[in-house]
Amino acid sequence: MLHHSVNLWNLAFYALMVFMATLGLWDVFFGFEENKCSMSYMFEYPEYQKIELPKKLAKRYPAYELYLYGEGSYAEEHKVLPLTGIPVLFLPGNAGSYKQVRSIGSIALRKAEDIDFKYHFDFFSVNFNEELVALYGGSLQKQTKFVHECIKTILKLYKGQEFAPKSVAIIGHSMGGLVARALLTLKNFKQDLINLLVTQATPHVAPVMPLDRFITDFYMTVNNYWILNARQINLTTLSVAGGFRDYQVRSGLTFLPKLSHHTSALSVVSSAVPKTWVSTDHLSIVWCKQLQLTTIRAFFDLIDADTKQITQNPKKKLLVLNHHFIRHPAKHFEENPAIISDLTGTSMWVPVKVSKWTYVAYNESDKIYFTFPLANHRKIYTHVYCQSTMLDTNSWIFGCINSTSMCRQGVDLSWKAELLPTIKSLTLRLQDYPSLSHLVVYVPSIHGSKFVVDCEFFKKETRSIQLPVTHLFSFGLSSRKVILNTSGLFYNIELLNFGQIYQAFKINVVSKCSGAKEEITSIYKLHIPWSYEDSLTIAQVPSSTDISVKLHIAQPDNDSHVALLKMYTSSDCQYEVTVKTSFSQILGQVVRFHGGALPAYVISSILLAYGGQLYSLFSTGHCLEYAAMLDKEAKPYKVDPFVIMVKFLLGYKWFKELWDMLLLPELDAIVLTSQSMCFPLVSLLLFLFGTCTAYWGGLLSSTSVRLLSSLWLALKRPSELPKDIKIISPDLPILTTVLILISWTTCGAFAILLTYLYYVFKIVHLQASLTTFKNSQTVNPKHLRRSEKKSNHHKDSAVHHLRLSASDAEDSLCMHSTLINLLTWIVLLSMPSLIYWLKNLRYYFKLNPDPCKPLAFFLIPTMAVLGNTYTTSIKSSKLLKTTSQFPLPLAVGVIAFGSSHLYRVPCFVFIPLLLHALCNFM
Repeated sequence: MLHHSVNLWNLAFYALMVFMATLGLWDVFFGFEENKCSMSYMFEYPEYQKIELPKKLAKRYPAYELYLYGEGSYAEEHKVLPLTGIPVLFLPGNAGSYKQVRSIGSIALRKAEDIDFKYHFDFFSVNFNEELVALYGGSLQKQTKFVHECIKTILKLYKGQEFAPKSVAIIGHSMGGLVARALLTLKNFKQDLINLLVTQATPHVAPVMPLDRFITDFYMTVNNYWILNARQINLTTLSVAGGFRDYQVRSGLTFLPKLSHHTSALSVVSSAVPKTWVSTDHLSIVWCKQLQLTTIRAFFDLIDADTKQITQNPKKKLLVLNHHFIRHPAKHFEENPAIISDLTGTSMWVPVKVSKWTYVAYNESDKIYFTFPLANHRKIYTHVYCQSTMLDTNSWIFGCINSTSMCRQGVDLSWKAELLPTIKSLTLRLQDYPSLSHLVVYVPSIHGSKFVVDCEFFKKETRSIQLPVTHLFSFGLSSRKVILNTSGLFYNIELLNFGQIYQAFKINVVSKCSGAKEEITSIYKLHIPWSYEDSLTIAQVPSSTDISVKLHIAQPDNDSHVALLKMYTSSDCQYEVTVKTSFSQILGQVVRFHGGALPAYVISSILLAYGGQLYSLFSTGHCLEYAAMLDKEAKPYKVDPFVIMVKFLLGYKWFKELWDMLLLPELDAIVLTSQSMCFPLVSLLLFLFGTCTAYWGGLLSSTSVRLLSSLWLALKRPSELPKDIKIISPDLPILTTVLILISWTTCGAFAILLTYLYYVFKIVHLQASLTTFKNSQTVNPKHLRRSEKKSNHHKDSAVHHLRLSASDAEDSLCMHSTLINLLTWIVLLSMPSLIYWLKNLRYYFKLNPDPCKPLAFFLIPTMAVLGNTYTTSIKSSKLLKTTSQFPLPLAVGVIAFGSSHLYRVPCFVFIPLLLHALCNFM
């Protein structure tokens, strides 16, 4: 079926594409930091108490359940309802288990024990039967309605209590977070029933794989509601992404839309969360100890002491979430912190007049206040930077107003500090504090502990160094370098011209130290000012450290900030910073952001080859082989220019009005542009990857058919080529009716799979018959030509009396090999709903709603006819020329409308298949 002597240049090209795709896939699946999450353990045996639901509710949702999590004595005590705590509802995601609540539930229980159960949380969890809602969206609305009923049931468990809750907090993992947001779209839902929403690795922007219209419709309903009603939505929402370790849901999809009038939503990547500072994969985000500890600290800080429930004050909620998830000042949260602090007691006051100062504290017996007069420093320097390796939560740096050498009260500047893994640091611009006369650093009396405090005054321009990144197409062959020679503690490397998601770099930091110290630690922080996706790298110096630099969110058009590499350095070391483009990471970004569109490009390439085969049959009477036709017809210039031209024209009002008048859907390229996902030449690269996949997929299917035919010949006696071609065989109507009934009563995808297997069987049988025929021929070529002429002589004009020759059989196999490739992709795209149906078969025999049912009704009879179709029966058809012209515009349509909406692709494939089948009768 495939050309046996494929051009070596083509093979080299396809091999190169495989190599490039492998580089991209490796970067997505393996090119990230090791899992630094600590495992969270239960100290007592976890128990899940099933909450009894009303009978009508249980009957309406037989597959769903509600559980209360507990351990040890807590679980025993709460087997007798009602409850007295603060309710939190956990919603699992795609294929998620209700038991995933145990990590955060156990940590919350330990925290409650530490404060003698002054406050405690009751963690509930919904069992969604591990449904695959990321692949099949038909049950998302059902899950949403069930969660609404669960919330009402949970609140009833607290009736009659002194501090009965009126709302619940929700933690949603993956698609569970989207279901939680969808609650607000329900007609009878009261927004006051939710006081806080925390989502973990939830794709808010768009589905990861839009495999059916129910998913995209659900997303459109939820996101449109939140955008249109942003002023009325007062629900405080926190979205936490996993970072680059989460290859299932890229972090860019988890960022809630930023609206100028909607300030109650925060989105952050786990690598930027204080006290977490790690990237998590899609599952570890629910058990990562560092992240769950941060979440529980925030929950306890959200409690209102008067109501003993989560506060209803939206301002306090945002303050708490910012404190724990955005910028931690190394102090316990206080809603109204004391700005003025008393600096009294028996303490030493030591004046410091130098611009750079270091103090090593060890076994200090007295408290010491080091005072830095600012008057002279203001004349020379613009900023002051201080850091301390003592990571306690006490105030440590103050400002004195109009003081000479010491002050009784000072402005507590500790709230301006930032906590990092090994230090807490503070940078102040002196002109912002004109009333301060002195800076005061406090060193407490300690025993047995050693820590270091550093301060230095500097000019901003000496610590801000510009480093333009290398060009995208430098492929890592060139680099740019800066050397930090001065003895500073802090540097900002400004990464100029870096703000697009298709950019990716490798930064190498080489540190060389002159003085010998026990242990020197440097921190390199990649700071992205337009989104909370910072990442930290800790290095023991001297060393050579590689840092991967790439984005989750592109820089907005109206944002002029510059990405920074913040370097917390040692004054005894020299640092050499080198940046160069990372080609493998660029390919990884292409796969990460556009890998889901690859099936559309594969099918587009196959359609172009299919159209070429049909035209070859019309013009020459013979069908060229799949591989040769793929090489000849699958060219990106046949597709991309049309999509680019339409996108350009849609910028004009008259064309957009005409477009809307024709009720055409939005162009996928425009959707990608709105999400800042348009790479230069990305469509070309994806088309090349798609053509490569189509080639190797064709080779695999051709080899599979040959192997199956060989197996068929080994098990059955040799077959013969059909003497009479019958398009409508006696058993065909019965088979078609049965398959349509199966699709109607069970699952459309199941019927499509059975139709596909039937079609493959017919092709394997034809291949076996052709093999038998060739083996039975004599070596005498004259005899073979006479046999061909005799076969051709008996051909009749009526289709039902056509006879099949060996050359016609070969042509037919070439055509069928292409059809098998197209059908394989249709089956693959319909598989998710089939898997969902099989998984829920004990609850529902009929899949409802069924995204594949309409397609199945039309595809089954079409493929049944095509299974009996041979080139000799259609080459004289009046419809063949028209049929051969359809695949090209449909290949364009697949890219234009199917790359971000994969469920539309089978519809584009079905049209030429239907016309091909009709060629038998016209």
